[in-house]
Amino acid sequence: MCAGRGDALHWIADLDIDCDGRPGPVCNAASGPYFQETTAWNGSDGRPLSADTVPYVVVPGPSARWRPAASGITGGTLAVLVHGHRVRYAVVGDTGPADVIGEASYAAARSLGLGGAPQAAGTQDDVLYLLFPDTRVRPVEDPAAARAAGRDRLSRYLRETAP
Repeated sequence: MCAGRGDALHWIADLDIDCDGRPGPVCNAASGPYFQETTAWNGSDGRPLSADTVPYVVVPGPSARWRPAASGITGGTLAVLVHGHRVRYAVVGDTGPADVIGEASYAAARSLGLGGAPQAAGTQDDVLYLLFPDTRVRPVEDPAAARAAGRDRLSRYLRETAP
């Protein structure tokens, strides 16, 4: 499920859509039966994140197998998503069931070119999830802040792990 290399954790999984958080034009109570108006972590304004606008990933809840917090993973942790030839930057924004991995916000899916209705916007193809426990994005809800932090941290990671 999760492996570490250098200062990063990573896994490869599909990408299911998480539409939870602050209701928006796409993600809201009408978009699906599992919609919740909360996310595990809030934005800098104290309100839930918006799956419509904030590219975020969902990490499994704590279990005997893995405890995200023990690995330094918390809200705002930098996440890098790779699908095909696209590299996009996000944050850790929500938790899901302990036995499920491979979920991200509607905004994260759209940034990877996985558009459409929330129920159809994900992919069964492989997506690389790369998380950097030592890097927090602030403000957590700002995609530009995630891009800036992500470009810098990913560049350092690639230099540090190159053979």
